[in-house]
Order: sequence, then C-alpha cells, then structure tokens
Amino acid sequence: MNLSDSQTGGPVPRRVSAMEAVLGHLRGAIEGGTYVIGDKLPSEAELCRALEVSRPVLREALRALQTMGLTVARTGKGTFVVADRVEDPTFGDYAASDLLEVRRHIEIPVAGYAATRRTPENLDRLAHLLDRMERETDTTAWVAMDTLFHLAVAEAAQNPVFRRVIEEIRDALARQSAFLNELGGRREQSNREHRAIVEALLDGSAHDAREAMAHHLDRVESSLTDIVGAARAEPGDGT
Repeated sequence: MNLSDSQTGGPVPRRVSAMEAVLGHLRGAIEGGTYVIGDKLPSEAELCRALEVSRPVLREALRALQTMGLTVARTGKGTFVVADRVEDPTFGDYAASDLLEVRRHIEIPVAGYAATRRTPENLDRLAHLLDRMERETDTTAWVAMDTLFHLAVAEAAQNPVFRRVIEEIRDALARQSAFLNELGGRREQSNREHRAIVEALLDGSAHDAREAMAHHLDRVESSLTDIVGAARAEPGDGT
C-alpha cells in the first residue's frame, strides 16, 4: 500500500541507487576492518561477481571511495586502502574544506555585487539556465549546467577576476556537484536554492543575494557532512 507524506508524517526516503549500495558495502568493509590500510581490494571482475553488479556501477563506487580518501588506484596494480575513515573528500586538486572556504569568501560577496551590477542579458542567461536545470533529469547534464550557473553569477558581478577564480575551481565544483547528487540527492534542493539566488538578483537586493548564496553553501556543507559521517553499511560486512 502506498502512503502519501501526509499519511506517514514525513517524506518518503530517497531510494538508494545500486552505486550507493556498493559504495556502502565497500566503505563498511574498510571502516569495519575487513580491508585494512595497505590491503588491495579484489579485482573489478571479482567484485562484480561477488556483488552482482555491472562494471560501470562498480567503477562509480570505486571512484567515490577515492574521492572520500579511503582508497587510491595504482595503474596496473589495482585499488589499495589508504585510510580507514573518511576525513575530507577531495574534488580534483582541492579538498572539500578548502574548496568550501574559498567559495564562502568569493561567491557570497560576488552574489551581492551581481545583484546591483547585473545586466538584462545576465538575468536572461541565468533564468534560461535555471529553467533548463529544473527540467533536466540527466545528472551529468545537470552538473554541467550547475557549474555554468555559478560562472554566470560571477559574470553578472562585472569583474573578470571573479569569473577567473570560479573558472579555476570549475572542475572541482563539477566533481563536488556530481558527488553530492549521486550520494546526497541534492538536485531538486539545489534547484530551489538557485532559484532563490536568481530571484534576489532580479530584485536587485545585494543583501538577499548574499543570504541566498550563503544558504546554498550552508546546504552544500551540510550534505557533505552527512555523507562523510554516514554509516552506510554494517561494520565488518566484507566481500
């Protein structure tokens, strides 16, 4: 029997993807001591057979383990455990904590400048991007537009240095966005946060734009904290 949110008293839990299930299993095995630091994980073929998943699903989970800092892939040798707990995920060249610190110092004031300096063309571009993002169902395409959205806000501030800074961290932003969407189901919530930013820019309110961007980054941090601290598998549940 299907029950609505009002009948159950809360939202229906987000369905766990196959990749999340595999990631949780492997993460639990590492954190529970089945695999210890220095151990090599079984081959992709072995893991696919044991976990009954496709190779693309397994590879996504292995990439997530690396992002979390639990493993490292060594070309021609395999995947090795390098940590037994998640400390600070890494997105490209940057740790999550470093990336978020810079984003707070750059993107919050940038949103304020954009609110008072934006042109009609800037607003049209942001509105068009937002509409596309709200309709998009493919995660990869949405992530690409997510980085374009933050670049467009920087462009609206009418200072090329701001755009250059966001461009420098663009790859890390994309990796972080994909990570949060895959493991945190952030897309719909992020769309709402982006719409609040655009509405503040439309209103020309620097204060509201800064507040909307700060809220967005708060939610990013909260989702990262939840993922890092999550116990997604039973300790010691090895392969």
